[in-house]
Amino acid sequence: MSGTDELYPPAQYGGGWILLAIGVLVLLAGAAWLVIVLTRPRRAIPVAASPVPVPALTADVATVLRQEYLGAIAQIEADYRAGVTDARRANLDLSRTVRGFVNEYSGIEAPVLALDDLVRLGVHPALIDAIGRNYYPSIFRRTAPIDPLVGAEAARTVVTTWY
Repeated sequence: MSGTDELYPPAQYGGGWILLAIGVLVLLAGAAWLVIVLTRPRRAIPVAASPVPVPALTADVATVLRQEYLGAIAQIEADYRAGVTDARRANLDLSRTVRGFVNEYSGIEAPVLALDDLVRLGVHPALIDAIGRNYYPSIFRRTAPIDPLVGAEAARTVVTTWY
């Protein structure tokens, strides 16, 4: 300790430091206000009611889905009869169509599941029969493909009898 008992007053900050601190606080407050304003949900603009009434659905969704896929099956069959596609390609298209129907109708991911997976899931026997007897042998075997007209009839059975 020094030999003097004098007290020294605390050091004073200059006026520039106070102005800098106030400026930083103002910038932070402005940034917070800007974030609040920009992230607020917008007010909804009221929309006038539509003068045209929405027509009531007269058909069941499942019926419309069945009709859509039966039309696709008929188109594949017509393309085969016209010679646009060969038997192997027609069976492949029928397989994709039937699996797409099952996926849309029931949510089962039939387009990406193998036949064993579908059997394990216990799906409708008509699908297992159509894939096992018509589509797999026609698509994967080297022998002559099965007649797509038989495969089209199997596809119609799946679409019309699915749960």
